[in-house]
Amino acid sequence: MQLAQQFHVAQPPEAVWDFFGDVPQVAACLPGADLTEELAEDHYGGTVAIGLGPVKLDFDGDAKITQRDESARTISVAAAGADRKGRGQATLALEVVLAPVSGGTNVEVAMDLQLSGAAAQYGRGLVSDVTAVLLRDFASSVANRLTAMSEGRDPDQVGGARSASGISIGLRAARMGLARVWRRFVLPYRPEAV
Repeated sequence: MQLAQQFHVAQPPEAVWDFFGDVPQVAACLPGADLTEELAEDHYGGTVAIGLGPVKLDFDGDAKITQRDESARTISVAAAGADRKGRGQATLALEVVLAPVSGGTNVEVAMDLQLSGAAAQYGRGLVSDVTAVLLRDFASSVANRLTAMSEGRDPDQVGGARSASGISIGLRAARMGLARVWRRFVLPYRPEAV
């Protein structure tokens, strides 16, 4: 499943590039992610926990920066993990591209998430919507942390998207699902205004 998110940060590209080079700082922005150890340079072990009502998945795995191109300002990450209860596996290919624009930097995040086992049975639409909500939270947290750093404040004091569970995520994902159904089935059959 491929997803993308684009957002603007009111910081120069050099500052944003430095931020994305600090993997623990970036991981602190991803809801439910927790780095537990540095396995090697640019290679980290950790966990990702996502809960939505009775569905809770806890993945143990690792993430590695596979490509870092400072001149093009792109970073690629490969991650893989397995659910602690054996309900499935996940792999993730992530690419971040930074582009200078007037007033700051555009950040494009493209990801390819593959689930297998029981974890994949929760439905492509639900997984897609929850992941989209998490990517939006990630973008907001990145912007907040970068702003705090530019103002000389501790980015850990602005908080981060540490939880990936609860009613808020469920409601936001459900709203996205309903909007998709509305666009697909209701709008095409509306009678034309007279």
